[in-house]
Amino acid sequence: MPMRYRQDAMTTKPRSSRIPATVVGILGVGLVAYGLYHRTHWYREGNQLFYAKGRPNRAGKAFGDFWVAVNGRGVGPSWMASLETVGWKTGKRSALPLVLADWDGARYAVSMFGERSPWVRNVRAVDGRAVIRHGAPRDVRLVEVPAAERAPIIKAYLARAAGGRPHIPVDKDAPLAAFEAIAADFPVFRVDDLGAAAETSAAGSADAG
Repeated sequence: MPMRYRQDAMTTKPRSSRIPATVVGILGVGLVAYGLYHRTHWYREGNQLFYAKGRPNRAGKAFGDFWVAVNGRGVGPSWMASLETVGWKTGKRSALPLVLADWDGARYAVSMFGERSPWVRNVRAVDGRAVIRHGAPRDVRLVEVPAAERAPIIKAYLARAAGGRPHIPVDKDAPLAAFEAIAADFPVFRVDDLGAAAETSAAGSADAG
């Protein structure tokens, strides 16, 4: 019987506790610039800097690969993680950055692109088996949540995941009823922790969550 994913399960000792000052400075400038970008119509209308027609462009792929690397070092809060899945058709392992939502004592993965996200099809094809990485990798099972139960989880997700807001057509501060109206279009999975995973090498991200 798999245990519910503990909110501190992915909190592991970083591979290196020292981050060069130059890297910290670059990250700081990047975050300020990204925050200003969030005020533009390019961001509000589908995050056009990184996505085109619901798929990451070259900049989006590079940005995703960067965060996959950061998450692999265990930097930042444990809800900033990478999801590793095996392609249902190709059999190749890939990784993408993911913001996890916390709700009612459990942790959840939300597909900001709805049914279009490749990782959704990948995990459904293997009964939810995947790996989540924040520092050390963890084997997990993603258990799909019925549409009728998704609304408060999606709301919690948007409160945390700024990158998901341009893609889900509900304001993060909207009443729960607004989330209920769109919940069926956005798959949500509860993350059940299955324990430490073997180290693997995954290809760069092709999507984001």
